[in-house]
Amino acid sequence: MTIASDFPEEQRSKRKGKYVVEENAPLLPSSQKGVEEFDEFNGASFGGAVFNISTTIVGAGIMSLPATMKVLGLVPGLIVIVFFAFLTEASIELLVRFSRAGKSVSYGAVMGDSFGNVGRIVLQLCVVVNNIGVMIVYMIIIGDVLSGTSSSGVHHSGLLEGWFGEHWLTGRFFVLLVTTLGVFAPLASFKRIDSLRYTSTLSVALAVVFVVITAGIAVVKLLNGSIPMPKLFPEIPNLTSVWNLFTAVPILVTAFICHFNVHSIENELDDSSQIKPIVRTALTLCSTVYITTSFFGYLLFGESTLHDVLANFDADLGIPYSAILNDVVRVSYAAHLMLVFPMVFHALRINLDGLLFPNAGPLSTDNCRFSAITVALISVIFFAANFIPSIWDAFQFTGATAAVCIAYIFPASMALRDPHGIATLRDKLVSVLMIVLAVLSNGVAIYSDASSLFNNIKS
Repeated sequence: MTIASDFPEEQRSKRKGKYVVEENAPLLPSSQKGVEEFDEFNGASFGGAVFNISTTIVGAGIMSLPATMKVLGLVPGLIVIVFFAFLTEASIELLVRFSRAGKSVSYGAVMGDSFGNVGRIVLQLCVVVNNIGVMIVYMIIIGDVLSGTSSSGVHHSGLLEGWFGEHWLTGRFFVLLVTTLGVFAPLASFKRIDSLRYTSTLSVALAVVFVVITAGIAVVKLLNGSIPMPKLFPEIPNLTSVWNLFTAVPILVTAFICHFNVHSIENELDDSSQIKPIVRTALTLCSTVYITTSFFGYLLFGESTLHDVLANFDADLGIPYSAILNDVVRVSYAAHLMLVFPMVFHALRINLDGLLFPNAGPLSTDNCRFSAITVALISVIFFAANFIPSIWDAFQFTGATAAVCIAYIFPASMALRDPHGIATLRDKLVSVLMIVLAVLSNGVAIYSDASSLFNNIKS
């Protein structure tokens, strides 16, 4: 189910207190006790909402961005990051504007307003597919950082392997099991997204720690003259190289997606009219983090940059205290991902519940159903994370399908359909651009990825 309100729209605008339940909840609570419980929450703050959206955005995608610089070159790569930040803001603006026009308080509701029940179901399916894929990647990265990974026949040691050696206690399966039971499960048990504002703040701070240390190391090595000149533009010796450029696009699409949590965060705001400046502030913060990470990450490792750049932090960096800095970088970002997990999981659980139980009562009031869905989802994600070998594969396919629909195709389609007659000519032109870019670039990416996998199987 998607997020909605227990009260009519006119009552919502007059109340400072916020409440979060599901789309098919009754207009009035079943008891006065329910009202009192809602009134205990007086609304999320501007800062808390910014960090919640920023945490939704800055997840695992940041670790693949330096690899996109290796594909695109620094100049085109950084330009594309900025371009997708503006495109994301435009798509969210359309989403919010059409939600208000239709008095919709969830992504599913506004899709239903524009395309009927089929639109709502398709949106929920895309959120489920995308978020499961993203969280599998989170676990893969954590496993790579703590237990190690292998690339092109070379094993990159994990943090725990370096400290305690290679045995079953430091193996991927056991480490992910402990992480799931000790961190993911407790954080996923919160029913209100604003309850995660403190962990979101810490999550963003940990990402900044990673960025600062990476930039510092790169600057020191640059001053020492131990870093070669990075590739500014892509090398295109043949037609195949042109096709490969498009495989970086789904990574960037996935890196900026936060649309599935926008309504949840807006519904809990003390002043819901602040959602646009909140989104703009979060995108500015995240773009800064992305650009800095992409630039200094690729500058530091060059053509040796792995698809998951954290795996590069397992060797001597050629500066004092290299081993300690490597450990701090990997620990900080692994902890960051652990705190991002519940933000993405929140939307996944609600949308899956809407698909499976469209006529049931609010998920937040049914502890049995809430627990069953939570346990089932975490179990699926855990086992899948132990069988997908490459973060790049996971991001290419989820980014090229569900994520691009959620981020660009659905908001653009709403503007083109324009059920309330509020779309301007500029809105429609931008919407056409979104759809054309999304379909063409991701169609090429899927073809390129499939061809690469097929060639690997043949060889």
